[in-house]
Amino acid sequence: MPRIIKWIGKNADGLIALVLAGCVAILGLTEVVAGIAVDSAVLLILAVLATTLLRDRVRSGVVEREVAKVLDVVLQLDTKITDTKTALDAAANIRVLAGEEVGQAHADAWRQTDSWTFKGGTGTFIRAVTLPQCIAQARRDGRPLTVRLEIVDPTNVNACEHYALFRRSLSNRPDGTGEMWTVDRTRKEALATVLAACWHRQRYRLLTVEVGLSSTITTFRWDLSSRSLIITQPDPREPALLIKRGWVYYDRYATELLTSFEQSTRLAIEQAAKVVPLSDEPSVEEVERLFVALNLPLPSSFDERAINDIIGKAIQAKNPYE
Repeated sequence: MPRIIKWIGKNADGLIALVLAGCVAILGLTEVVAGIAVDSAVLLILAVLATTLLRDRVRSGVVEREVAKVLDVVLQLDTKITDTKTALDAAANIRVLAGEEVGQAHADAWRQTDSWTFKGGTGTFIRAVTLPQCIAQARRDGRPLTVRLEIVDPTNVNACEHYALFRRSLSNRPDGTGEMWTVDRTRKEALATVLAACWHRQRYRLLTVEVGLSSTITTFRWDLSSRSLIITQPDPREPALLIKRGWVYYDRYATELLTSFEQSTRLAIEQAAKVVPLSDEPSVEEVERLFVALNLPLPSSFDERAINDIIGKAIQAKNPYE
C-alpha cells in the first residue's frame, strides 16, 4: 500500500490527465456537454500532458548531470589509484642508496647472475672486486658467466687526460690504492683491466669476456646484472641508484649500454687467449705479446717497471674504496 501511494504521488499529474481524458471522452460520446467544452477540455489535457513531459525531461537532465558528476568522480578516483600504483611500483623497483647500502646492492647482484655489463672509467673496482666475485659465484655453481666491459681507451691520450682531470677534480688526495690520478695511471688502470679480463678468461673456461674501448669518458659507473642495475659515481660519498629488473628503465638502460658498447672499439679477447697463454704470474714478455695480439700497443714510454705495475694491478688489484 505505501508503495502504491508513493507511486501515485510521483505520477499525480499523469493520472489527472488520464482521468480528465476519460471523462471528456465519455461526456463527448454521450453529448452531455457541448463540443466547445470538449475542445477546451482536450486543450487542458494536452497542457497537463505537456507539463508532465517537460517535468520528466527536467528530471532526466538533472539525473544525467548527476550521473556525469559521479562518472567524473569515478574517473578521477581511477586515475589516482593508477598514479598511486605507479608510485608504489617505482618505490619497489627504484631505490636511492647510500653508504653500506651500495656495497650490499653489489653483493646481492653478484649472486646467481649469469651476466654483468659495466661501463665506466678504467674498471678499477670491477677488476679488484666485481669480476673476482662474479667468477667465484659462477664457479661455485658451475654455471657460465658473460661479462661485457666498456672502459676508456688507454691509447687515446686526450680521453685519458680528461678522465684524470675529472678524477682529480673530485678529490686531490690519493684513493684506497695510495695513488693520485694522472694520465699514466689512467692508462695503466685501463690496460690492467684488459689484462685481468684475459687472465680470468683463461682460468675459468665458462667465462665469456668482451671488452670495448671508448674515446669518451662517463661521469657515472653502470653495473648491470641479470637482476638489477646499479648506477654509482666515482665519489663514494655520493648516493647511488638501484633499478630492479622488471621496471621499464632497467630495459631502457640495458639498451643504452648495449648501444654504447657497439660504438666502442672491441678487442679480440677470445682470439688473443688462444694465441698467448698467460701464466699464474704473467711475465713481461707474455703481457707484451698479449697486447700485440689484441692490437693494443703499449705506450712507448712504458718500460719493464711500468709493465710489472700493470701486471700487479691486474692480478693483485686493490679495492680503491677501502
